[in-house]
Amino acid sequence: MSPDSILEDDRTSDRTASDFDDDFEPFDIEGAPELPAERYLDRELSWLAFNQRVLELAEDETVPVLERANFLAIFASNLDEFFMVRVAGLKRRIVTGLAVPTNIGRAPADVLSDISKKAHELQERHAAAYQTLVKPALAEAGIRIATWAELGDDERSHLHDVFSKQIFPVLMPLAVDPAHPFPYISGLSLNLSVRVRNSRTGRQEFARVKVPQMLPRFVRVDPGESIESARYLTLEELIANHLGDLFPGMEIVEHHVFRVTRNEDVEIEEDETENLIKALEKELLRRRFGPPIRLEVTDDMDEVTLGLLVRELDVTDQEVYRLPAPLDLGGLFDLSRLDRPELHYPTHVPTTAVQLQPTESNLRADVFKAVSRQDVLLHHPYESFATSVQAFLEQAAADPDVLAIKQTLYRTSGDSPIVEALIDAAESGKQVLALVEIKARFDEQANITWARKLEKAGVHVVYGLVGLKTHCKLALVIRQEKGVLRHYSHIGTGNYNPKTSRIYEDLGLLTADDQVGKDLTRLFNELSGYAIEKKFKRLLVAPLHLRKGLLKLIATEIRNAEEGRPSGIRIKVNSMVDEAIIDALYRASNAGVPVEVWVRGICSLRPGLPGLSENIRVRSILGRYLEHSRLFCFENDGDPQIFIGSADMMHRNLDRRVEALVRLTDPQHLAEVQGLFDQAMDESTSSWHLDGEGVWTRHSTDGSGQPLPDLQNRLMAEVARRTRSAVRPRSGQRR
Repeated sequence: MSPDSILEDDRTSDRTASDFDDDFEPFDIEGAPELPAERYLDRELSWLAFNQRVLELAEDETVPVLERANFLAIFASNLDEFFMVRVAGLKRRIVTGLAVPTNIGRAPADVLSDISKKAHELQERHAAAYQTLVKPALAEAGIRIATWAELGDDERSHLHDVFSKQIFPVLMPLAVDPAHPFPYISGLSLNLSVRVRNSRTGRQEFARVKVPQMLPRFVRVDPGESIESARYLTLEELIANHLGDLFPGMEIVEHHVFRVTRNEDVEIEEDETENLIKALEKELLRRRFGPPIRLEVTDDMDEVTLGLLVRELDVTDQEVYRLPAPLDLGGLFDLSRLDRPELHYPTHVPTTAVQLQPTESNLRADVFKAVSRQDVLLHHPYESFATSVQAFLEQAAADPDVLAIKQTLYRTSGDSPIVEALIDAAESGKQVLALVEIKARFDEQANITWARKLEKAGVHVVYGLVGLKTHCKLALVIRQEKGVLRHYSHIGTGNYNPKTSRIYEDLGLLTADDQVGKDLTRLFNELSGYAIEKKFKRLLVAPLHLRKGLLKLIATEIRNAEEGRPSGIRIKVNSMVDEAIIDALYRASNAGVPVEVWVRGICSLRPGLPGLSENIRVRSILGRYLEHSRLFCFENDGDPQIFIGSADMMHRNLDRRVEALVRLTDPQHLAEVQGLFDQAMDESTSSWHLDGEGVWTRHSTDGSGQPLPDLQNRLMAEVARRTRSAVRPRSGQRR
């Protein structure tokens, strides 16, 4: 082991992670070469490039057609959130005169202009992908999106009956005239603008009809049709063809569909409030009435109606998006869930991790016994969350030898067995601490509800530190064994959410290592009390020393490269934005350190540029699962240092959140993580490659046009094969 290693090997050193806090500035040294000014890619445009990669999956004819519809819906949902948060935040800062964070040295208004140009281009491409690619492919598979004009009399009669009984009663047409001001248009709602003429006076009036969000977006034309050959009509078209029922005696002159996106970013000055929950609930109410930042209209909308909407909603021409119907392709989530297995990805059932397999087929595994034997590195969704993390916490809740459970909750599902396990534990007399992050964006109200339910059950609920979001994924169980207290810990890269665990790729470590347990005990004490504790031996924790720790690990790789020793850096994150980390990687590249970055979303780093980053490669992998794990690997002169955890390389994660990385020590786990990188960065693996100008190019076929192997498919097969091999009956055992 290198003497300059930051974290000790438990066998040879007593150095701790607190060494990161010795005011270490690894690159502020005399003689260090100046880095070029234009060395970062714009983070907002990089995010749009990520969503373009999602769109490319929808355009891919080799992807099952209902999955393509799902990717169209994901693209739409992603873009909605981008406008509600990122674009809204930029616009608010411009309006209020606040400085706009940007790492490319351009005026904020120019940034917004570039975003608008790219967003218009992508939304038009998105609409075209639906109209010319996915909709025809759905029709070939027997799923036809019909228009009213294509329907016969019997079908129209049936749909009229559906409208009268199931839709008409919940509609609320709102007139606009001197006695009725322009109505409030809720964010992301689909609306019909209607111009009517009074047949007696000849006067034209405007009205708005909101498309009910609680009703299915696609209505079956004929329930008697088989699911293999079924037609659907959009809800807004069904309503549009019954406007006469809503405005009897009036002539329908024009009707069009429109949709508004509002600023839904929440900001709370925590140091100025005594009750965080009440302040947050007040802010959530304000969110509903945020200013409009995007107006989507169908491309057939007349200028009179558009002018009225633009004026009343106070949006600019740049914020208007003219698109072919239907708007809001997020509604395709409904169709993508149709029970047509042959049109989906093949079913994948997660396996139980080898170490957690029950010893007999009819018995449940003892998680504590298994983890006490050796650390378990879990890889979801290839390995089951239910039979590992969920089972760990459920067994802890039911085990009379367990004295205490401590848990962080950032996002969880509506019927969470994790929360129920904490409630069961508290009701059985155990000490239970739940750190609930009620500021998790768009999950605020759900988390407030969970927090109150936990409190009623006797769980000690805390909300973390003022000014910081608690984003780390931690669980700690204290168990009494033969008169001694033992720590059982879980540290993960993903949320304690059983639903998303089936579609998010994440890693987690289950360990009975006493040092990890002590580290977590100190960290939970800091989060729930007033302790200021920096001395962690197996953890790197933000915001105190995570960035410094990573910078020092990078500096070690630079020194090793300069001295001719083995060096290398591999990082997998959702986003790579932080300038200090990026600059350190540039300097590592200039020193000859091979750097590999595997990123799902935003990447402000510019790879492959001579004199700056020629030793850096950046790859992105998207597929049926959302790549979500964060990994940090350092060659360290042949003694690899590898961490997993919750932190992305963004300012918010490193400066304004409590994040935690844990160092892996089991040689088998180190090899497994390195093997993941080997496959992801292999030129023969299907992926997107980033160049120095910010362009992502998909590499999905080889030179002969044959598809390249998909990493996620390969991992599914590898994990299943490994599990079958491990549980194969020994000679003489009964099958």
